[in-house]
Amino acid sequence: MTGKETNPFENFCTQISNVSQYIAEEHQKYLDILKHPQRIYQVSLPVIMDSGRMKIFTGYRVQHNDIRGPTKGGIRFHPRVNLDEVKALAAWMTMKTAILNLPYGGAKGGITVNPKELSMRELEVLSRRYSSGIAKFIGPEVDIPAPDVYTTPQIMAWMTDTYSMLAGRTITAAYTGKPMEFGGSHGRVEATARGLFLCTQYACEKLKKPINGSVCAVQGYGNAGFNSARFMSEAGSKVIALSDSKGGIINRSGLNCQAVLEHKQSDENHSVVNFPDAETITNEELLELDVDILIPAALENVITSENASSIKASIIPEAANGPITPEADVILRENNKLIIPDILANAGGVAVSYYEWVQNRNGDHWSVEYVDQKLQRWMKAACEAVWGLKEKHGVDMRTAAGILAVNRIVDAYKVRGIWP
Repeated sequence: MTGKETNPFENFCTQISNVSQYIAEEHQKYLDILKHPQRIYQVSLPVIMDSGRMKIFTGYRVQHNDIRGPTKGGIRFHPRVNLDEVKALAAWMTMKTAILNLPYGGAKGGITVNPKELSMRELEVLSRRYSSGIAKFIGPEVDIPAPDVYTTPQIMAWMTDTYSMLAGRTITAAYTGKPMEFGGSHGRVEATARGLFLCTQYACEKLKKPINGSVCAVQGYGNAGFNSARFMSEAGSKVIALSDSKGGIINRSGLNCQAVLEHKQSDENHSVVNFPDAETITNEELLELDVDILIPAALENVITSENASSIKASIIPEAANGPITPEADVILRENNKLIIPDILANAGGVAVSYYEWVQNRNGDHWSVEYVDQKLQRWMKAACEAVWGLKEKHGVDMRTAAGILAVNRIVDAYKVRGIWP
């Protein structure tokens, strides 16, 4: 891979440039704003480890754009977290919230850490230290964090409690993705995957390629990956391959998604690898399998110019953020692959996070049926808007989604103006 391919924020800027030709000339000036995050915070997080030694972790919070409302975005704990990654993820959140027409901007946060190496006490201390470190920069009307890679409802509970203790009162709307016992919303855990499934279902209907009877592979078996595989399987798709950071498995007769999850979560495994009645494959091999639907649900830049021509799947819904580089995007389009872009495909998570925020601010609590019905309507509206622009301009879905998001952001700038 080239250096350009591995810088996710440059990838985002490339995507904005690709959209520019479809934006009115008098509105071009606003595009440069999107290439510059509004605020960037970096915090040092000292933690006394169980061994008694002091270790300093680095945390980030980037608020990309708030022209449409408070910023919104997850927090990830991962050893590869860096500022360019967090900037890109925050920028994609700005686009994502605009596509769904939520009254939000985009933000993202993260800590450079491998949470698997921490004890439960160390994880709690680090989570609370980070929450206190960014507390003065966030809030229900400013910036509302949520879970992301390797963060959980429990971590959101610790962070919300820390924020509340500093404020002197309980403020559940400060974070979303919390446990049900502490202001969480029904449907939040499955929201990202449910939204992705609804987008995939919509695209399959448009292409007259039903999900029932299709063959699917999923790279990444965290929350989004597992639930995506589960929803696909329940709809009649045969899921033949799954993977996580340690490797992948394949059974061409189909895998039992729940059984694989239980295997991964067992004390002796911690991975999908060595699942009974399945062969071991690499993550790279999984991407190139002969399947109908490929769901990259891990990290950025896994499909590049080096392997794009070997991708055989005809539909690629992006559960992860930025899994396909711009160079690979061109190759896949030339090979007639339909990519459902991350800013649409995985937007279900932020939609239900918005519902949770609304419930918290109103002191309300919605049923799971109501949440699922709302999510279905919102995702369908977003899919129809993106597909309509795809047909109108004769472009791919990523460009169409970008056109929709940028125009909604520009409309906000036109109405509000640039102060002073």
